Amino acid sequence: MELYDLDAAATHAINSFSGVAVADVLMIWISAIAVPLLVLAVAGQWWRGGGRPHDRHVLVSAGLFFLLGLAINQIVLLFVHRVRPYDGGVTHLLIEHSSDPSFPSNHATPTFAIAAAFLVHGMRRMGLLFLAAAVLVSISRVYVGTHYVGDVHGGAVTGIVAAALVRVFYREGTRLDRLVTSIL
Repeated sequence: MELYDLDAAATHAINSFSGVAVADVLMIWISAIAVPLLVLAVAGQWWRGGGRPHDRHVLVSAGLFFLLGLAINQIVLLFVHRVRPYDGGVTHLLIEHSSDPSFPSNHATPTFAIAAAFLVHGMRRMGLLFLAAAVLVSISRVYVGTHYVGDVHGGAVTGIVAAALVRVFYREGTRLDRLVTSIL
């Protein structure tokens, strides 16, 4: 079995659970609104707990991980033009058609980037909550028929690569970090 066949089979298996009205509505809702909710959850923490410098560094890092991950996706899209699974007859679509290529997932990337920000900075509890949300968002994108399993894996990898790059170049306690984390 080729890698594509395995990816298509896993994608079809997840998408085949669709058709249950309550689950469909929930997965469509998660697919549509989860990324903005996660961004608000991160941004809302800026003023929580007195604004400790470490916490603020993590929040800024999460934003940088998020943005760099999406930028990397745009570069990947210049070279990879994967057809959406619904166009390939692998899934049936529960949401509107998308005009861009399928790989990597622009929903998985930022959600995994946010989770990585908290995890690599030692905020395990929040990181695990964001990781669970990232997994749920990724499953929802396959469930609604818009991505292959490999697309969300690719998005997760992009988010994690962005996290590693930002972690190397944006260090806690530097002059820039102190300036940015002291705002508001």
